[in-house]
Amino acid sequence: MAERESMEYDVVVVGGGPGGLSAAIRLKQLAAEQDHDISVCVLEKGSEIGAHTLSGAVIDPQALSELIPDWKEKGAPLETAVTEDKFLFLSEKGARATPNWLLPECFHNKGNYIVRLGYVTRWLGEQAEALGVDIFPGFAAGEILYDENGAVKGVATGDMGVGRDGQPTDAYQPGMELHARYTIFAEGSRGQLGRQLIERYKLDEGRDPQSYGIGIKEMWEVDPAQSKPGLVVHTAGWPLDSDTYGGSFLYHMDNNIVVVGLVVGLDYANPWLSPFEEFQRYKTHPAIRPTFEGGKRIAYGARSLTAGGLLSIPKLCFPGGVLVGCEAGMLNASRIKGSHAAIKTGSLAAEAAFEALKAGRSHDELVAYPHAFEASWLHAELNKARNFKQWFKKGRTVATIMTGIEQWLLKGKMPWTIHRTKPDHACLQPASECERIEYPKPDGKLTFDRLSSVFISNTNHEEEQPVHLTLKDPSVPVEVNLAKYGGPEARYCPAGVYEFIKDDDGNDKLQINAQNCVHCKTCDIKDPTQNIVWVAPQGGEGPVYNGM
Repeated sequence: MAERESMEYDVVVVGGGPGGLSAAIRLKQLAAEQDHDISVCVLEKGSEIGAHTLSGAVIDPQALSELIPDWKEKGAPLETAVTEDKFLFLSEKGARATPNWLLPECFHNKGNYIVRLGYVTRWLGEQAEALGVDIFPGFAAGEILYDENGAVKGVATGDMGVGRDGQPTDAYQPGMELHARYTIFAEGSRGQLGRQLIERYKLDEGRDPQSYGIGIKEMWEVDPAQSKPGLVVHTAGWPLDSDTYGGSFLYHMDNNIVVVGLVVGLDYANPWLSPFEEFQRYKTHPAIRPTFEGGKRIAYGARSLTAGGLLSIPKLCFPGGVLVGCEAGMLNASRIKGSHAAIKTGSLAAEAAFEALKAGRSHDELVAYPHAFEASWLHAELNKARNFKQWFKKGRTVATIMTGIEQWLLKGKMPWTIHRTKPDHACLQPASECERIEYPKPDGKLTFDRLSSVFISNTNHEEEQPVHLTLKDPSVPVEVNLAKYGGPEARYCPAGVYEFIKDDDGNDKLQINAQNCVHCKTCDIKDPTQNIVWVAPQGGEGPVYNGM
């Protein structure tokens, strides 16, 4: 293996999503305002900025307006203003709408925009480059670099051209080291490096365990008669049972585009449950099906999201670096929004880093960042919703009533705090104790299978590289997961990566189809034995979402 070259920057940002790009933009804005030149780079594992970005998405423009007040004049792709909110409780055949006057403030979207977040992210990348930020798409940060005192001093990108056996091929290129005075980690939900940092520095000590959901999304071109630009529909209830956290979104955009998705909490108990199949089933509901009849599905994707809220946010800073956005769990699950939180925390982290750089500091803790977060409108917003996810462990009925009391009656000023103690992977019950779920076969018109779905996500991986879905112990999938839990990885993965097959001797074995992986991280989160560890494949690989 060749020796790695290195580059020096004042700040390295890991992740080219809304949080990371906002941090880079704010750093360069401050540098220009105060005539204090600093060097900033952004590493993005996707083939281009926005390639791995997937979200609903309805965006609250507050943080963007603070960062770039003239975003409209600069052509930010926030074009479809929300004109109507609907919230439906679904039974198997029926739908009951909640009157708008009864909806808590967190479910109102007046002043927000329905966006294709990949396009917004691409636009943010353009703003960052115009300010002088170096952006390197197609390079995955695979290793954290530490100095002699144990502080983060940067990251290294993964080697390219390594064979399945771990040996260099003719196409081998060593990774690059990027050294920085401060490193901002913005990898999104369940970031590979963020997970390591939280463990190394015990950043989650005294916090509730993080909780996650998987969001599965499709984009459709619908019959113009079904298009209602600006309409936002959320649902709770069917097809999920009353003990399973989750709900759907259905957003009408311009040009007859409708995006639809289902979020399922990864603390579900029944190992026979398949989030992918539940989503397909959801589209067949009598209140939902008409939107898509005569339409065409044009895109598919899936991504985990952080749902634990304020009580699960880890310590945000450590020697040499910080966590921002969904890397730190900033999503507001009650509003189903995280982009505004990513932009805000990226900006706050940048302001703390800039003051430190100006003072000649490096590799220490940017304590001004968490202090600024605690004093911000974002912290106040998350504090109002701090119990939202916790109530769902007591069932949908209790959660609905208590959310109404806390958000509608008390306006988020409740005098109590509810804690969670169990991580998502520990919630799965033995298969023998749970009811098996039989899902209908897809019809290829409204409902689909995993492989045809992955195909339209434009996912690609070089097959001869080392498998990036690693197992701590190769015997566990069959001896524990299949024997005790019925092989749940074959169902919780939305991309058909995990498959139990028979070997030549008729014995069960787990086959990993790594080339199908859409980088959702669900396996890393939900595996009941925590035996699966997701690591980044070669840079530039994975899905290529077109404005998802």
